[in-house]
Amino acid sequence: MKKLATLLVLVIAITTAGFASNGKDDKATYSVDTKASKVYWTGKKVAGEHTGYVLIESGKVHVSNNAVTSADIKMDMTSIEVTDLEGEWKDKLVAHLKNDDFFSVDKHAEAEFKITSFENNKVVGDLTIKGITNEVSFPAEVKIEGNELTASGTASIDRTKWDIRYGSGKFFSGLGDNMIKDEFEIKFELKATASEE
Repeated sequence: MKKLATLLVLVIAITTAGFASNGKDDKATYSVDTKASKVYWTGKKVAGEHTGYVLIESGKVHVSNNAVTSADIKMDMTSIEVTDLEGEWKDKLVAHLKNDDFFSVDKHAEAEFKITSFENNKVVGDLTIKGITNEVSFPAEVKIEGNELTASGTASIDRTKWDIRYGSGKFFSGLGDNMIKDEFEIKFELKATASEE
């Protein structure tokens, strides 16, 4: 009888250990490859649009059980580039985007996006531009293959929420063809590699 009781205890102990092992929370942190990742932007106006990108300064993506739980992406606003113009016109637009009419880069050289949740292919997070933080959400695709993580998604945001009012019909009248639309697109393209916690 004692042997049977001992055997039962061993079986229960082994089974419990097996369940505990299967329930382990596998966590990983992925470091963003700043050379292979960019944030693209598109700004539209009545007479057309402009496109460009901003380089990523640093970033970490936290994953648990193969699902993204949070992330912190820092963008270098001093790196803002225009891709649809060349020469003098490009230089003028870049300088204008960096001044106080738009991103006030001298005062706010860094922008940041912190993901607070990612469920059903929808990202929710806090976007900070010019020291102003607002929540944004948008669809995104994340793929994890071994030690590599790729992510992409496009958000459409109202720039006036970050005090970027230049050429906005909400705040200025009589703009005509010079009116710039309040909504602009930000497209994230990230590549990251797993690193030790």
